[in-house]
Amino acid sequence: MTDPHHISETEAKLLSILQRDASASVAELAEATNTSPATVWRRIRALEDRGVIGPPVRLVDPARVGRGMDVYCQVRMKSQDAAARAAFQRAVDDEPSILEVYSVSGDWDYMLHMVVRDIADFEAILMRRLLELDCVAGTSTVFALRRIKHTREIPLGR
Repeated sequence: MTDPHHISETEAKLLSILQRDASASVAELAEATNTSPATVWRRIRALEDRGVIGPPVRLVDPARVGRGMDVYCQVRMKSQDAAARAAFQRAVDDEPSILEVYSVSGDWDYMLHMVVRDIADFEAILMRRLLELDCVAGTSTVFALRRIKHTREIPLGR
């Protein structure tokens, strides 16, 4: 049986290039992987069909659009029942400043990553979206002073 998570060497090269520059042309990708444009096109479609890659997007520098503050907020829930989880998910889905939400192990239940304009912007989200929820018991927040490393590139080495 074939491993559904197996990535061929050519696919790994394609993915590495596309993670750095999603605008690379099929011709550029073919040259970089020493394959034909038709092969590259088929491999990219196959990777999409397998769910390995999604649609190409352009990354926006948050600071250049007035959202230069990264905030990490841990959330503790009063209850983990289905209704509480659904209410929490609706609240975070409805807040565009919340970019990522993780269910985590340890003393906290969730970790949120937000990009906000400033502390007042964060406070409004905290008070309006999070602490108003009956299911939220408390939060703890960390403000990033500076981005040192920020990448979306998934390592593909063995």
